[in-house]
Amino acid sequence: MMKSKWKNEWKISLPVYKIAYSLSFVVILSLIRGVSYSNEVGIAMEAPMAILAAVLCADTYTQEITGKRSEVWRLYPMRNKVTAVMERLAVQEVFLFLLSALGYGLFFLFQRPVFWNTYIPGGEQGTGNEAVQFAFYLAAAAVSLVFWGLLSNTLACLMRNMWAGAGGCLILWLITNSTVGDQCFGAWNLFSYAFRNIEDMSDLSWMRGKVMCLCISVIMAAILPKILKKRG
Repeated sequence: MMKSKWKNEWKISLPVYKIAYSLSFVVILSLIRGVSYSNEVGIAMEAPMAILAAVLCADTYTQEITGKRSEVWRLYPMRNKVTAVMERLAVQEVFLFLLSALGYGLFFLFQRPVFWNTYIPGGEQGTGNEAVQFAFYLAAAAVSLVFWGLLSNTLACLMRNMWAGAGGCLILWLITNSTVGDQCFGAWNLFSYAFRNIEDMSDLSWMRGKVMCLCISVIMAAILPKILKKRG
């Protein structure tokens, strides 16, 4: 029963066209976005995957309206509505996370960046730990995907329009994924990982921005029932 339910949510959340354009996006990105060193791959991936999450998740709620299922949707108990939206978000987020890991590998396949010799405090140079670097990327990517996916869905729920969700995210994305955003917010920037000091892996101040993203994501998830109740 549970397996059948998740299979149904997968079909609703990830139709073929979404899977196709997401895969195409990652492949094209890994081909055209130039990187020279391995520690630049995460930077090249994080922001594009964030906006992809915003676009992919924008219709998580509104598809019930555009799919002409709103009358049936209104009959669902509120708990069922919230559960359905969260499950569909989870399906999309897991897909995007796996896609982020795949995209990271594609950069090494297509562009073969040079492994970075990470600076070690004390003046010595040592070979950077690629496994740790990849783990940091996955952690940052997971938080970014959850934040931007939830934000897009939350805005779409409030406005009852997926374009409002995606458009609102795009405006914030342009502000924070910029030099101005880095100068204004520093380590608290939404893209603190992308603007981190890539020459020093021991500098973990970028985690402040990710912790903030995580906290805001928890708040958005908590107020989702109230938004759904108000917007129907």
